[in-house]
Amino acid sequence: MLYRARPLLLAPILAVVLVGALAGCSLLGRDDAETPAAPPPAGQSTPEVPTTVAQGQVSLLQRLGADAPLRTLSVERDGSWQCLDCAGDGVTSRGRLAPEQTERLQVLLADPRLAEETDQARRYRTTCIDALTSSLLTSSGLISSQDCPGEERPPVAGEILLLLTQATPAEVKG
Repeated sequence: MLYRARPLLLAPILAVVLVGALAGCSLLGRDDAETPAAPPPAGQSTPEVPTTVAQGQVSLLQRLGADAPLRTLSVERDGSWQCLDCAGDGVTSRGRLAPEQTERLQVLLADPRLAEETDQARRYRTTCIDALTSSLLTSSGLISSQDCPGEERPPVAGEILLLLTQATPAEVKG
């Protein structure tokens, strides 16, 4: 009998979101800077991790298969973003969305249909092995999808994912 590894992914994803949120506070004045990703300090425990982000913020968490490192992208209300290994290359990138991209992202994040697209509302479960799993953490909740044949992305979350992957080093396909 095969068991799903869904609970194994939730804790690391939420831990990275907290790290990304805390790191987002240090984005002052550095646009498009690239530095090698630093590993988290050894021996530090992770405090309780929130399950949502503030209104107008979004984090994209991606994993290519069960054993791959987690890729994270955090975007603030003002369009500033930080990407930790989000292209799978070990690089941390920072930048800012164009004003029209920031405006479009805020419209999408405020769309009431987003609440109907959460994993909880859809009772979403991953179905593909070794596929790119993308999870958007929004103020409405976690919205996941996989890059596998036959799976359709939720419409609003799909637009957010496309916007983020076109404007940053994050990828839409594995």
